[in-house]
Amino acid sequence: MARKPPGWSLPGLAPLVLAASVFAQAAPPGAVVTYRDIDRVAVAEGVVEAVRQSTLAAQVAGRIVALPVKSGDTVKAGQVLLQIDPRSAVQAEAASMSQVQEARANLANAKAKYDRSVRLFAEKFISQAALDQAKAEYLAAQAQGAAADANAGQSTTSKSYTTIVAPYNGVVASTEVDVGDMATVGRPLVTVFDPVELRVVATVSQAVLATADLAAPVRIEVPSLKRSLVARRVTVIPVADARTHTTRIRLDLPEGSGLMPGQYARASLVTGRSRALAIPQSAVLRRSEVTAVYVIDAKDRVQLRQVRLGEPAGDGLIEVLAGLSAGERVATEPVRAGIETGKADERRP
Repeated sequence: MARKPPGWSLPGLAPLVLAASVFAQAAPPGAVVTYRDIDRVAVAEGVVEAVRQSTLAAQVAGRIVALPVKSGDTVKAGQVLLQIDPRSAVQAEAASMSQVQEARANLANAKAKYDRSVRLFAEKFISQAALDQAKAEYLAAQAQGAAADANAGQSTTSKSYTTIVAPYNGVVASTEVDVGDMATVGRPLVTVFDPVELRVVATVSQAVLATADLAAPVRIEVPSLKRSLVARRVTVIPVADARTHTTRIRLDLPEGSGLMPGQYARASLVTGRSRALAIPQSAVLRRSEVTAVYVIDAKDRVQLRQVRLGEPAGDGLIEVLAGLSAGERVATEPVRAGIETGKADERRP
């Protein structure tokens, strides 16, 4: 073979070497596809609800004259939420107090009559029958006085029902009426909930519940917020639905979760462990119906490859069912990998 003269080089070799070097330096960070012991999980769908939520209803009838709060307002315990016209209740209370005064006057008169009858009987001026009559009237006046006091207390209590107050610190979820509406006994008026204590209520099949490890951490995902939490406590409602053969579970959320009642959530219950291929969820690229990853070869070249994935495996991992082999590397920043691959392709002749 002829020897190359000093200084000889192939045309264009330097640009190619430079491009390859730049492409290698720009290789995105990757993770090795390996077999791992992962948790097998079953996903249960549920909704977020407040542990304390109260729908306050009317206990007396009347027209609503004030509604100083609206949905979304933060309220303190004892704060006025709604006012029902109290005039009828005030008049009923006044009538009851008048009956109390009358009953007390009758009681005083009956007691005085009874005391006189006792003295007169001792001096043998009246018969036993007269004394018994005075005593009966005195006891009847006592009973009437007690009844009048009870009616007055009931009237006072009914008057207090015209003012609806917050039972605890919370947030107004909804108002069911407006000023001028007629409140009737039992009609819902205002709904209040405590945003500090929240939980997820999910429905689980009896087959999954039989194999679930409720002592293991239960991860809760809120897709709309792209957030993941771990339940503080799991409570199984000991009642099964005879029609759907499912059971409800309650998952207490940590304080300060920032969620709202009614939000959709998914709970992952651990049902066992197995060994399977797994990659970081951050490496997955989803575009419409395509699920793929960027595979990095031994020369730091990046290629997009479609894969089939299983369930989340915890710790930010997801199971790989097809498309990858153990030992391969995948880019953990797929967006960056795609951009750098495009730039490298532009640099190539």
